[in-house]
Amino acid sequence: MLESERLILVNYTEDDISFLENLLSNPNMVRYIGNGEVRNREQANKFFEWIIEHYKMNRNYGLKLIKDKVTGKKIGHAGLVPQIVEEEHYIEVGYWIEENYWGKGYASEVALALIDHGLNELKLPKIIALIQNENIASEKVAIKNGLKKEKEILLNEKIVSIYTT
Repeated sequence: MLESERLILVNYTEDDISFLENLLSNPNMVRYIGNGEVRNREQANKFFEWIIEHYKMNRNYGLKLIKDKVTGKKIGHAGLVPQIVEEEHYIEVGYWIEENYWGKGYASEVALALIDHGLNELKLPKIIALIQNENIASEKVAIKNGLKKEKEILLNEKIVSIYTT
C-alpha cells in the first residue's frame, strides 16, 4: 500500500468497476487518454481485467484506486504501468484524477509518491510520462515533479511527449 500526505493507493476490486466505468465514460476524463474516446460498460470491464493482469505480473504495477485518507472517497486512479514505446520497455507513471477534484494538487502529489516509490524503493532506472501535447495540466504535473521532456513521438495517431526522470 502506497500513501502520500492526503492520499492512499489501493488495488481495484470488482466492487470498484462502477467507479472505473464512471471515469471511462466521462469525455473530460478520457480526452487525453489513448484515442480520447469514452468507453462503455463492456469496455470498462475489459479495462478492469487489464488492470488486474498488471497486478498479477507485479504487485507494484498497474493502476490503483486513489482514496482520500480522511474521507475514504475514491478520487481517481494512478500507478506505475509497463509500456512499450518504439520497441523499448518502460515504466510509466500514470494518474487520472476525477473531474470534481481537479486543481487541488492531487495529481502532483500522487505522481510524486509513485515516482519516489519507483526510483527509490523499486530501484527502477527511470520512469516516463507519456503526455499528449494538448494536455497542459499533465505537462505541468510532470515538470513540477522534476521530469524533463525527452522527445515527441507519434503514438496511436497522436503527438505525444515523453517526459523522463
